[in-house]
Amino acid sequence: MKKKVVQHRWKRKALSLMFVGIFFGGLLFMQTRWYTHVVGLVPLNHHQFLGSQPHVQSPKIAFLFIARNRLPLEMVWDAFFRGGDSRFSIFVHSRPGFLFNQATTRSSYFLNRQVNDSTQVDWGEASMIEAERILLRHALDDPLNDRFVFLSDSCIPLYNFSYTYDYIMSTSTSFVDSFADTKEGRYNPKMHPVIPVHNWRKGSQWVVLTRKHARIVVEDETVLPMFQKYCKKKPLPEFWREQHIPADTSKLHNCIPDEHYVQTLLAQKDLEGELTRRSLTHTSWDLSSSRERERRGWHPVTYKYSDATPMLVKFIKEIDNIYYETEYRREWCSSKGKPSTCFLFARKFTRPAAVRLLNMSVLEYLR
Repeated sequence: MKKKVVQHRWKRKALSLMFVGIFFGGLLFMQTRWYTHVVGLVPLNHHQFLGSQPHVQSPKIAFLFIARNRLPLEMVWDAFFRGGDSRFSIFVHSRPGFLFNQATTRSSYFLNRQVNDSTQVDWGEASMIEAERILLRHALDDPLNDRFVFLSDSCIPLYNFSYTYDYIMSTSTSFVDSFADTKEGRYNPKMHPVIPVHNWRKGSQWVVLTRKHARIVVEDETVLPMFQKYCKKKPLPEFWREQHIPADTSKLHNCIPDEHYVQTLLAQKDLEGELTRRSLTHTSWDLSSSRERERRGWHPVTYKYSDATPMLVKFIKEIDNIYYETEYRREWCSSKGKPSTCFLFARKFTRPAAVRLLNMSVLEYLR
């Protein structure tokens, strides 16, 4: 009898152990399935699991606009920037006190993008250089800004944002139209020895600078004072009556500061090896339309409504080389090691001309 009682007790213990085993086994199975489910979600939220690095912000291009007041071609740029994601920033230098608000711009990209310390700019004066330096100072405050593109209020982009971004960022150089100025007599010997004549350069003010070169422009305290003192435009005939008329106007130095400053400064710093020596902005200069010899070559061609055709855009986009007569140098344009178009931007376009191109869907960023 006693033996049977002991056997029943062992059976009860065995059953209890079996139930406990089943319970913990089931719990372990459920936990394993839950863990597997969580691990399966890791690719959907990889920043929170497995120690993955967070997304790194791409370097940005700072678009620096120099305008009189508002931007008459803002509708073109609005279409362009829609494809930019977060890879750009915008700064506008306009006349002192002008604000980009809902009354002065219809594009959200330009709202409140004016610099708050702008200066009055006069064409052909060193004040244009000061405006450029103000824009660069503001843009350099953002450490993500890696390239700095100068644009006028009459510029249009020729390609969509992605193509433009890749073209500019594919090289470590600045794009600076720069060549030896040996014909026009703009160099003033009084600049010597601070600026020797062999460093005197000329080119377009519409440059694209790397961050390194942008800092050099902002921090310059040597070349700029020489330009402010000795680089001045020659007055046009219609203004002679307001000042002393020189006996021989051909001997006056006709120096346009913004066409020489960045080029000469970077030559002074022995940095021309870090440049692609051409501009990315197309400009057509009118050398023959004026009857007055004194006025010829002073201003670029302005494209009006009737000029804005697919053929014009096609012509500009097919230019693949630039010839520099004073250096007997032909600059063949390339991108990523392959032949390419020379220009990403073009000027000078009136508002009706730009609107016509938009309506004709000629420009790449509408596609």
